[in-house]
Amino acid sequence: MLTFISCAKTMASHCRLSVPDVTIPVFGQEALETALELAQYSASELGAMLHVGDKIAAENRLRFHDFCSPSTPSMPALCAYTGAVFKRIAPSDFSAEDFHFAQQHLLITSFLYGLLRPLDLIKPYRLEGGVCLPGKGGISMFDYWKPRLTDFFIETVRNSGGILLNLASGEMKDLFCWKQVEHEVRVVTPEFQVWKVGKLKTVTVYAKMCRGEMVRYLIKNRVDTPDAMRDFTWEGFRLDESRSTADHWLFTLA
Repeated sequence: MLTFISCAKTMASHCRLSVPDVTIPVFGQEALETALELAQYSASELGAMLHVGDKIAAENRLRFHDFCSPSTPSMPALCAYTGAVFKRIAPSDFSAEDFHFAQQHLLITSFLYGLLRPLDLIKPYRLEGGVCLPGKGGISMFDYWKPRLTDFFIETVRNSGGILLNLASGEMKDLFCWKQVEHEVRVVTPEFQVWKVGKLKTVTVYAKMCRGEMVRYLIKNRVDTPDAMRDFTWEGFRLDESRSTADHWLFTLA
């Protein structure tokens, strides 16, 4: 079983964690080419493209400008992102065996790097899937990556047993020809909801925290089959069998 999660918008500037090994991103050359193109834009232009304020725009102008500089630190992907999912994965206490298991069973989406393994070395950046670059023919990053990632992704899932545990946000499906993915491998999608005014609703912050906790659970417990994940519980969230199907699992807050 292979699990995949979304990248986060926020990233660390450096990483002090000790990891047992590091690897090179499969699509590192594509990332470099995109970063060099983005380095040509001013902070104000990047701000408009990324829909961010002046401070974040200026920060990322420097990131892309210094992308190839030896002084810009590279970080293992699992340790580089700082969003809610990654905070809950909490790799700071991972053993070497934990990192090795994660490397074999987890992929992280990235609008710059395409797909990443946990120990792939990456540079800090910010990019959105809807950004359209002239150097890419004016198409969005979603459309740029779709033909490059789909077959690679399917083959990687097949090599990991043919089952994908989908813990990524919904928009990440647009990085792939998703119908083809669902046709060629089994996709199991957990969803996390809470009761509000008598109705089940998705609360984004809870969903992200639960995704991170589920990833941590499977890594720490060496889970490599979906059925073993049905016992996952966290802070009152547990599988609601009556509202779940074989490939769509609903976890609710009891």
